[in-house]
Amino acid sequence: MDIKQIVDKIPDYGAFLTVEEMDESSRKLADQYPNVVVLFEAGVSRQGHPILGLKIGNGPLNALCFACPHPNEPIGAMTMEFFSRELAENKALRDELGFTWYIIKCIDPDGVRLNEGWFKGPYSIYNYMKHYYRPIGYEQVEWTFPIDYKELHFHDSLPETKALMNIMDETSPAFMYSLHNAGFGGAYWYISKDMPELYDALHRSASRQEVALNLGEPEAPYLTEFAPAVFQTMSARQEYDYTEQNTGRPPAAYSCGTSSGDYASSVNPDCVTLLTELPYFFDARVQDLSEADITRREAIYQNVDMCNIFFAELESMLEEARPYINRDGNNPFIKLVDQSLRMVGEIGEAKKSWADSQTSFNKPAKVAHVFDNLLTAKFYNGLALGLAVRSCEFELKRFESSGDAVAIERLEQARRNGAAMLVRLCEELEEELHYSVIPIRKLVSVQVESGLIVAAHISGQRQAAGSHIPTADLTADAIEVEMRRT
Repeated sequence: MDIKQIVDKIPDYGAFLTVEEMDESSRKLADQYPNVVVLFEAGVSRQGHPILGLKIGNGPLNALCFACPHPNEPIGAMTMEFFSRELAENKALRDELGFTWYIIKCIDPDGVRLNEGWFKGPYSIYNYMKHYYRPIGYEQVEWTFPIDYKELHFHDSLPETKALMNIMDETSPAFMYSLHNAGFGGAYWYISKDMPELYDALHRSASRQEVALNLGEPEAPYLTEFAPAVFQTMSARQEYDYTEQNTGRPPAAYSCGTSSGDYASSVNPDCVTLLTELPYFFDARVQDLSEADITRREAIYQNVDMCNIFFAELESMLEEARPYINRDGNNPFIKLVDQSLRMVGEIGEAKKSWADSQTSFNKPAKVAHVFDNLLTAKFYNGLALGLAVRSCEFELKRFESSGDAVAIERLEQARRNGAAMLVRLCEELEEELHYSVIPIRKLVSVQVESGLIVAAHISGQRQAAGSHIPTADLTADAIEVEMRRT
């Protein structure tokens, strides 16, 4: 298989697809290739939108790929937009990989719609933050799989999550690709099993597209690092144990479940789960391993102090408007803000305790570590601020016809203050960062190549072992959709 030849076919995408555009493209592909592609309905979102899937090929192994597990992460949708068409058109590729592919371009259509304000550009930090949406943990598809661990018990999986669980239960996938991406930084990967023979190839997939590796702080302190920028997939158990060990108590504000990778492993212990994390915005300091002028512990302490100050200011900005926000629990934007406000103290306490326990953190930090702690963190804090402003805008629309002048005045004041804070923060970031916007084609190329590297490796291993996993039948809903289509 010539992976480079496949990657070279990726179009120069100018924008991200909306939910409706993704659905229309999937229907069109099934119509164009009726003998290869089956369109099926994997489930229905909480707001009643059909979750469309594509079944492509008929290989002995099963693979599940799903995009937008967090609705602010559409790079994977574009990856599946290309890859589903390539599979449909390329019989040699289907035969060589030997998989039956189950592909969902958008697993959270309701949430993705709330991000579409930035999908068509301009691609700037301010426009991204202004139109950004991400749900609270217990409304995230990726983190609402069931778990029972110590005092953590979660079984309230979302309809979207159950759609994925059903496919996993029916197909027992040998490969699962959960298509995520970061907002700022460099490339890094999560994989469920240590496969050192693949890491150089994964690194090269990024370097070929001139996408830097993220060599600063890992996304979470408790991660197991297999290689530079390659980590073991996360689970709720790890976060629980890390918080308990570093605060002396279970996580107080943890209210969600575990990850898709955890669930896939419970269905098929041999399943390999891959995530390829990529940013929209890049600054070369994410891979700078030269020494900084402070220690890593000092950088982490400064990070905690900065976040505590920021969220205190954010809480103050919202204070007067609080009685009028989320009265009925239906404001989608404030929930993650409130969770962040509840958790910032506990997260900071655990992070400082963890830093104190690492003797190596007495040494000078790498520039990449300082950059992540102080500037990347500042970028992500801004996303909470953008959500707070959208929370006020959401409530203002609801109060417009109420005649409640006090509510409107206080919400409008909070909105103005928050909007001004957002402008100031983005101006500071524009001054402090030396960032560029990474073309969508490059990001899709890294995800496609990474997926092909891992899928080909799994296929080769299984073929060498002579194993055979039968392809599962489609669900009744899928057959019904297929019958309607034909």
